Amino acid sequence: MVLDENGIALGDEKEDKKQRKQFIKDFYQHWEIINPTKKVFNKSLHDFINVKYVSVDETLGHASHRYISTLSVMFLSEILEKAEQKGSPKNANPERKNQKGFEKIINMEYRKEALGIIKLTVGVKRGTKEKIQYCITTKENS
Repeated sequence: MVLDENGIALGDEKEDKKQRKQFIKDFYQHWEIINPTKKVFNKSLHDFINVKYVSVDETLGHASHRYISTLSVMFLSEILEKAEQKGSPKNANPERKNQKGFEKIINMEYRKEALGIIKLTVGVKRGTKEKIQYCITTKENS
């Protein structure tokens, strides 16, 4: 397994993806120690985006598939603060287990030099309207 200078596996084998999952999990744990409120104010939404269990779970499942998406997670605070809403919020899919508690899903984007366009998905909690980071990935060919 070949790792980059951050300790992220570069390959596309099953073991590489497994290592990237662990990297993302470890990163979030470290991030939560530095950010005990587990939230960042987003300029575009004029509201806080909270990081919860579903944030880690969904990002582990999606960002670990590709090296560039795993690398993007390292810029979590910057993405949460500076991502801009793209389009209107869409209704959450009640058929998807991790979207059941949300009424809306907001698609956001953040352009990061050397990485391209990073996609941030934010769920709007049913009832409280709390905004929760749902997933982070980097778009193909961005």
